[in-house]
Amino acid sequence: MRIVLSLLFLLAPCVATMSQHTQPSVTDWQAAFQSWLSGDEASEQYGEETFELLSDLAEHPLNLNQTSRAQLEQLPFLSAQQVEELVAYMDRYRPLRSLGELQMIESLDRDTRRLLACFVIIGDTLVPQQTVKSVLSHLFQGGHATVTGTLRQPFYKRKGDDGKYLGYPQRHDLRLQFASRDQLKFGLTAAQDAGEPFFSNRNTLGYDHYSYYFQLRRMGRVEELNLGMYRVQLGMGLVMNSAFYLGKLASLQSLGRSTHALSAYTSRSMADYLQGAAATVRLFPDWRLTAFASWRPMDATLNSDGTVRTVDTDGYHRTETEMEKKNNTHETDLGFSLSWTPSHPGFSSHISLNAVYTSFDRSFVPYVKTASSAQSYRRYYPEGSSFFNASLDYGLTSARFAFSGETALNREGALAAIHTASFRATDQLSLMLLHRYYDKRYTSFHARSFSEGSSTQNEHGLYLGANWRPSRKFLLQGYADYAHFPFLRYQVSAPSDALDAFLLARTYYNIGTLEARYRFRIRQRDNAKHTQVINRNEHRARLRFSCPVISSDAAGATSLTLQTQVDGVLINSHEQNSRGVMASQQASFRYRSLRLQGYFGWFRSDDYDSRLYQYEPSVLYDFSFPAFYGHGIRYSFMARADWGRLTFLAKIGTTDYFDRAVISSGLQQIDGSSQTDLLLQVLLKVL
Repeated sequence: MRIVLSLLFLLAPCVATMSQHTQPSVTDWQAAFQSWLSGDEASEQYGEETFELLSDLAEHPLNLNQTSRAQLEQLPFLSAQQVEELVAYMDRYRPLRSLGELQMIESLDRDTRRLLACFVIIGDTLVPQQTVKSVLSHLFQGGHATVTGTLRQPFYKRKGDDGKYLGYPQRHDLRLQFASRDQLKFGLTAAQDAGEPFFSNRNTLGYDHYSYYFQLRRMGRVEELNLGMYRVQLGMGLVMNSAFYLGKLASLQSLGRSTHALSAYTSRSMADYLQGAAATVRLFPDWRLTAFASWRPMDATLNSDGTVRTVDTDGYHRTETEMEKKNNTHETDLGFSLSWTPSHPGFSSHISLNAVYTSFDRSFVPYVKTASSAQSYRRYYPEGSSFFNASLDYGLTSARFAFSGETALNREGALAAIHTASFRATDQLSLMLLHRYYDKRYTSFHARSFSEGSSTQNEHGLYLGANWRPSRKFLLQGYADYAHFPFLRYQVSAPSDALDAFLLARTYYNIGTLEARYRFRIRQRDNAKHTQVINRNEHRARLRFSCPVISSDAAGATSLTLQTQVDGVLINSHEQNSRGVMASQQASFRYRSLRLQGYFGWFRSDDYDSRLYQYEPSVLYDFSFPAFYGHGIRYSFMARADWGRLTFLAKIGTTDYFDRAVISSGLQQIDGSSQTDLLLQVLLKVL
């Protein structure tokens, strides 16, 4: 009976019509976030960081009358031309009176305007550059403080919960934050994963991980100051990018722009942050200097002689073995970026010199020469205890054309370079061309840039993308990306190639939005006998229909949205074929301060190779992008209620498998075919 009811819900027709547009709801940006995710491991790895950033911005939106170019560049969906036109419009017409004025900016289409409205507000006019003393003297004027607590309660038992894990099965975190006038932000995030000790073992201070940050903006010549934990993004990420990267579709949306930004680190993750101090200072009207210094502990897997084999970024400390790795290595980073941004009528340009020095208190030895060649692909991984990278990044942006690039060297003189050019041929058509070359010997611990592989190393590729909107009711996006890998890779014992092609079509009807996408990838890997490299072809397709139902309420306080989605995957090679399919239904209802969301999905795949990724809306700061394989169903329900200064969120989700009696393996093994979790979150606005 449960399956029958679920299928009826899945196939429920969308019968109501949309009468008018309303202000974006809290879930609108999550729907757009879902469309950026390309359904691969890179999205899962980097999506959590961007999701936390956007969650924070959604709760603490930018004031357009006080925001800067660097703050707008935090929004990953804005292109260089859109940022340029936004800045030019605000400089000329500030103060803005309403978000409706965004329609005057030609490069902002309807979807981008609605998405932008989720993260910005129209508030007081720009506050002049102030001294540190004047900022601190008005510390609480116009500011707001929030306290957010989240608890995940599992309704199952893992093998590790029978005394093998050092802590209890619940996961919880606590966030304290104060923000004022887009100038001041400080806070603390405390996080505890399931199975980790709390006020015991080596966690004598309670939580397993703490993130603390303090940020000041617009203080005379000091444009930004960060103390505690922070992120740095320089250029196109060849020497330093601890911020975010969402993948090729998001790169097409932003048209490959470069960014120079500092941001406070508010995440519960233990990876990709710096700890110490960072500041951006305006030396002259067109010259800016960003400098940072960091010292932080980190986890590493060690060789028998005490050297480092790999850095561990998962942050788990549930067992004695994992706890022994905690903070066993320390990293020091020093860096700067000197930028020249001359002012020109009608366009902007920049050129920056970037340098980063990194050292560790242990030496890295990732590759040990043995008779076996299983680890030969590690031969050019970073080796030693100190590293240096320098780069020059540059760019030119006008209303129609944008060019940006970065060329970098490491301490051995190995080269990495990336260049992108985008052209808005008409108001309906934009094109993007991107080329990258990463030498096999180029290494950088903090690099994160456009790539087909998992790092900015051993890759030479060319990417061509296009956005075409022939009418207000139709959008076509697509790209083709070719990459060559001159040296060995994981599971590939010879030089190899990769091809990635993607096409998305979206059309808008009076009753909803229909979207179809197809992705074809060729990845080469060793055959089962490791005697030759063979092609592994991957086909992924998606069909999605969203039907918003808006009542006659002029304030837009009541809404209902249904979304039906079908995904399919086919993996084939000379050795095997694997198929998978997933059908899902989402329903979102809003009545004044109450929001309800339901989700149901049925999936069936031959094996793990044909797994299907599915983004699922969740509570604030919780990124849910699981992979499904085998045969089963997934269903969840989430509720959010705003009551004065209090916001309550709850989500319960279950995955039922029909083809197994045991879920997962090792200490994570669950003796059963069902897995249910409850998420509870409370947000209190103190001021």
